[in-house]
This record gives sequence, C-alpha cells and structure tokens, in this order.
Amino acid sequence: MINENDQLPSGTLTSKGELGIQHYDPKELFAKGRHIVFAVPGAFTPTCSEKHLPGYVDLAEELATKGVQSINCLAVNDAFVMRAWGESLGIGDKVRLLSDGNGEYSEKLGLASDTGAFGGIRSKRYAMVIEDGIVEHLFVEDDKQFDVSKAEYVLEQLS
Repeated sequence: MINENDQLPSGTLTSKGELGIQHYDPKELFAKGRHIVFAVPGAFTPTCSEKHLPGYVDLAEELATKGVQSINCLAVNDAFVMRAWGESLGIGDKVRLLSDGNGEYSEKLGLASDTGAFGGIRSKRYAMVIEDGIVEHLFVEDDKQFDVSKAEYVLEQLS
C-alpha cells in the first residue's frame, strides 16, 4: 500500500469534459503544488453522494486557504458515470471527478477492495494530501467507516 512520504506513481485516470474524454497521469497531474485526492467506493452510492463528495464541495474555499490547489474525487466507475454524478449533485468545478474505470490505479496504490457480487473491484474510501507529487497525508477508512477521509477531518489536519 502507498504510504505517507511516498511518491505518487504513474497511472491512467480519465474524466469526461466538454471536449470529450480527458486522460491524466496522476504523477504528472499532482507533480507541483498541494492537492487532495479522495476516493469513494462508487458514484451514486448513499454516503458518497450525501456526505463525502458534498463535504469537499462545501469546504473547497476553506481548503484553498490551506494551499490546496485542486480537490479530486476518484472512483472505480467510468468517466460518463462520474460526469453524470457530478451533474446530478451540481458540484460545478470545485471538485474534479476522476475515473479509475477498471480499478487498475487503485490496485497499484494498494487501495482497491474486492466487494464481490456487490460491485466487484472498488476503491477503498480514503483521502490523501499530495504535495509536489509526494503523499503528505494518507487517511484510509476501515471497512464501512466514514471518519478520517471526510473533508472536515482533512481540513482539521491541515490547520
């Protein structure tokens, strides 16, 4: 599993933008500055839709005062689902929604979870603060928990 003080590895994540599918290498995307990546088990799921993503949208400005340049939500869903999810919640451009379509990047980080018949390979619920490509903070939830990856907790750690 990736740890604090590790360099973020290369990989491929996507998003659906106005110009079509965009491809990102997280190692390059987060190479400069301070960024937050938080992961959810799935778009449109209750805790993810009602609390996790909205928390980061609500606290985006406060996180920016702590030097956070971008907030990014990762899920093992396709880019079309991620875009539809963001539109359904009206998040605007406060959080970039990143698709790890087949879970390959989550597995590379050691943060994948096999949920079996429920949904197959998904991401564990976590949040990480990345500074110049290095994992500064990593907060991984225990199964069925929602405490240390929420926006409020991350903001407290940056204060």
